[in-house]
Amino acid sequence: MLTEKGLWTRLRTRLIFTGPTLFAFATVMIIPFLYGIYLTFTNWDGIAVEQSLVGWDNYVGVFKDTVFWTSFGMTLEYVFITVVLTNAVAFLLAYAVTRGMKAQGWFRAGFFLPNLVGGIVLGFIWQFIFNQVLVFAGQKMNIPLFAASWLSDPDKAFWALIVVTVWQYAGYMMVIYIAGLMNVPKDVMEAASIDGASNRKMLARIVLPLMVPSFIVCVFLSLQRGFMVYDLNVSLTSGGPFKSTEMVSMHVYEQAFLARDYGLGQAEAFVLFILVATITLLQVYFSKKLEVEA
Repeated sequence: MLTEKGLWTRLRTRLIFTGPTLFAFATVMIIPFLYGIYLTFTNWDGIAVEQSLVGWDNYVGVFKDTVFWTSFGMTLEYVFITVVLTNAVAFLLAYAVTRGMKAQGWFRAGFFLPNLVGGIVLGFIWQFIFNQVLVFAGQKMNIPLFAASWLSDPDKAFWALIVVTVWQYAGYMMVIYIAGLMNVPKDVMEAASIDGASNRKMLARIVLPLMVPSFIVCVFLSLQRGFMVYDLNVSLTSGGPFKSTEMVSMHVYEQAFLARDYGLGQAEAFVLFILVATITLLQVYFSKKLEVEA
């Protein structure tokens, strides 16, 4: 049994190594989070010194804010499409660059490169592409799809946001899938090949089931990034045209910082946090049931 002195020594050692990290985490994450919850019960405008408690009025306002729920519904659609497309493209890219093709290392670096560009810069780059490059090419080559800028059409602007999102994140997810593919046991694949299994059957019966952990991680990251999209939304479309691409994060920002209603904005942010946390936890829970062992 440890003596009281031994326990104190161990506690002191742990505090020396973990104390600074815990302090930083509490200062940057825990305290602002709790203070944000407190603001949901106030009518603070972000400027006034005094804050008056208003009870549950802000949460009632969240459920009365039709624009918030419209944006949330649009975000759900955006998240579903981007999660499916991003992971499908990422897995296909990973499968292609792990088949022993020439210069596959260069292809991996090239596909990963868009993820290194910040969302703000990326939005302005693709804004130029959609407004100038594609329009010029569409008019010169007589392609009606690109004859006019996608960003000026409410329906096409939404898909423009999806295209850029998939282009940005597919390379990052590809790296995770590459790691998963490289961890598939070679002896299992060789045994299946000797038994006469085709590449398609090995992919469906062996590779995909063993890749479930990678799918869980990638879908989780895709969900999180999809719901929290803001920088790309601002720089590419600014929520337009006519608020047709205003995702829920942008609406929360405008409610808190532009409309000067911190209480309602924080309440909407907290409700969004609960909804996103619930969706992602359910995704992880049900995905875990699909895991298999080699």
